[in-house]
Amino acid sequence: MDFIELLDETMKKNASDLHLTVGVPPINRINGRLIPMETEKLDQKTMERYVKTILDEEQYDSYRKKGEIDLSYSVSGIGRFRVNIYRQRGSDAMALRAVGLKVPTLEELNHPPILAEFSRRNRGLVLVTGPTGSGKSTTLAAMINQINSERNCHILTLEDPVEFLHKHGKSMVNQREIGHDTLNYANALKAALREDPDVILVGEMRDLETISTAITAAETGHLVLSTLHTIGASKTIDRIVDVFPPYQQQQIKVQLAAVLEGIVSQQLIEKQDGTGRVAALEILTATPAIRSLIREGKTHQIDSAVQTGSRFGMQSMDMSLIDLYRRGIISKGSLLTYCIDKEIVSRMINM
Repeated sequence: MDFIELLDETMKKNASDLHLTVGVPPINRINGRLIPMETEKLDQKTMERYVKTILDEEQYDSYRKKGEIDLSYSVSGIGRFRVNIYRQRGSDAMALRAVGLKVPTLEELNHPPILAEFSRRNRGLVLVTGPTGSGKSTTLAAMINQINSERNCHILTLEDPVEFLHKHGKSMVNQREIGHDTLNYANALKAALREDPDVILVGEMRDLETISTAITAAETGHLVLSTLHTIGASKTIDRIVDVFPPYQQQQIKVQLAAVLEGIVSQQLIEKQDGTGRVAALEILTATPAIRSLIREGKTHQIDSAVQTGSRFGMQSMDMSLIDLYRRGIISKGSLLTYCIDKEIVSRMINM
């Protein structure tokens, strides 16, 4: 099958990913499950042709030297893809993540109103966390879209690679791709502070330098949006603090307590009717009580504060999952698979 036909078929099936590797047919991920396409197994000659379809000469040379490359790829009339090409057992392989051409709104994603409130903050740090493929980039894109439709400001995004393309709206939006427009996140974020942004999106807080600079940016009057591969608000705070050496950790707790505005932790759960997946969200808002717990290092108490903080827009992951189950969106099996405290959840749904 022609490469463009594969991409077209992937979009028609509403698949989230397309995997191409030697020895098996092309494989789509649909609603979290890997489903082979009804076509021939791929060989190395075909894979090499696909790779050269995407990469220009300079990118191909870089790929051959490093063994992997990240980039974005667009096909007019079909869609946009986040692509990782890599070598395995001496042959080429490829993972493509489908990215919609249209930037979604928070309403279309059915996210709670508190996320729009986070978008309206003038300064501070908002984190969207979750495992790979949980929709973090989509949620962040919707938050940027919210700002772009409401506020007159300069939005600067640092992404690896650029996924959703934002048009200038009420805001001016500049999007920088790591490895193409700039060397790395740490360099780009330092430079961002001299580029007069109001809002900075950091695709991922990967290391100490990036995390430290992001916190500094939030301290100096910018709204910083970013992601981490953690599940749950308390684990997210622990992860940030633990990146730093012990002698710096108390200072970081104080800084984080001052700048944090909210944490949204999400998972994608298959819908009961098989029509797709739905996001379950844990939401923490930085109330004075939460800031105090972070400052004092009492992160083990944050989960119970989230459970009792519904009047501030907070909800635990289990509360979100129970709500989806009671509305008939997810099955009991999915609820019990993804919940954190099975015993309490079982009691609540059987009351």
